Amino acid sequence: MKKILIVFGTRPEAIKMCPLVKELKKRSSSFKTSVCVTGQHRQMLDSVLQVFSVTPDFDLSVMQQNQTLFDITAAVLIKIRHIIEEVSPDVILVHGDTTTSFSAALAAFYMQIPVGHVEAGLRTNNLYSPFPEEFNRQAVDIVSQYYFAPTSKAKSNLINEGKDTRKIFVTGNTGIDALSTTIKDDYHHSELEWAKGHRLVLLTAHRRENLGKSMHHMFRAIRRVVEEHSDVRVLYPIHLNPEVRRIANSELTGCKNIRLIDPLDVLDFHNILSRCHIVLTDSGGIQEEAPSLGKPVLVMRDTTERPEGVAAGTLKLVGTSEEAIYRECSMLLDNQDAYEKMAYASNPYGDGHACERIADALL
Repeated sequence: MKKILIVFGTRPEAIKMCPLVKELKKRSSSFKTSVCVTGQHRQMLDSVLQVFSVTPDFDLSVMQQNQTLFDITAAVLIKIRHIIEEVSPDVILVHGDTTTSFSAALAAFYMQIPVGHVEAGLRTNNLYSPFPEEFNRQAVDIVSQYYFAPTSKAKSNLINEGKDTRKIFVTGNTGIDALSTTIKDDYHHSELEWAKGHRLVLLTAHRRENLGKSMHHMFRAIRRVVEEHSDVRVLYPIHLNPEVRRIANSELTGCKNIRLIDPLDVLDFHNILSRCHIVLTDSGGIQEEAPSLGKPVLVMRDTTERPEGVAAGTLKLVGTSEEAIYRECSMLLDNQDAYEKMAYASNPYGDGHACERIADALL
C-alpha cells in the first residue's frame, strides 16, 4: 500500500485537490492518504473543506496578519518537516503554483521523498508574471517525480525542459472534476435575485502584480461599461486583501449596478459562475472552470499560463489598460456573434475524470 501525503493551503488549491483526496480515499486498499493543510488562506480554505467534506489530518495554521512571502515560505518549510517525519510518505502531492506548494516540494526534496505535481507544466516563461507563481511552479517541476499535466500543451512544455516523458501524465484538470460536486440545478441565491432580468458579469480581481495603477484601470473600465449598459449588473466577490478592497471601494462605490460582496464559498461561486453572462478575471483557475460552463472569459493580465484556452477561443487576454478592457467587454455585450463564438468554443481542460487518471498513475 502506498502512503500519500497531500499538501495544500489556499482556496484555489483546495477546490482542485479535494476531489483528488476523495478519489484516493475511495481506493483505500491501494492508498493510505493523509491530508496536510498549511492554512496559507484561512477562512476561504475552511469553507472549501466543508463543501467537499474533507477533514485534514494536519493543519499548520501558518496564516498571520500582513503575511509576506518570506513568512509563508519559512513557516511551511519548518512546520511541515515534522509532519513528513511522522507520516513517512512514499509520495507527496502538491498543486500548481502557490508558495505552499513550493515550500512543501522543497521540504520533500530535502528529505528525498518523491513529489507529484498536480497541474504541472503551466508556463508563461516570465518569472515575474505572474509573481511569484511562475517561479513556484517551475521550481516544483524541477524536484518532481510525477508530472500530472492538465493538457497536451503543458506536457510539451515539460518535454521542452528535458523532463522524463515516462513520468508525465496528461490527466485533464481536477478543477473540472470539482464542478460535478458543486453545481446544483435547484440553486438559489439573493445575488442572483438582484441580477434577475439583467446580464450578469462576474468579476474576480486580486493578483499581486495588478495592485496599484493596473487595478485602478481595470475597475474604471468596468464602471464605464456598466454606466453605458443599463441591462448589465456586475457582481464582485472581493478578495480579503485590504489593498484590493481599498482600490475597489475607491473606484466602484456608488454605482448601483455593481455590487461588492464578501468572498463566496466554492458552492456559491460555481453556481453563480454557471449562471452568469461573462467573466472578467485576473485569476487562474476560473480560466478553466468558466469555459467548461460555456462562459466567455476576459483575462485582465498581460500573460497567461493557460494558452490552450486562448487558442481554443474560450479566453481572451485583454491586459490591464482601461481602454482595452472597456472595448473588449463592450464588444461581448454588444455583438452577439462575438459572444457566441467564445461561449460555444470547445473547452480544452478535460472531461471531469482527471482525479481517476492521477490515482491510476500513482498505483
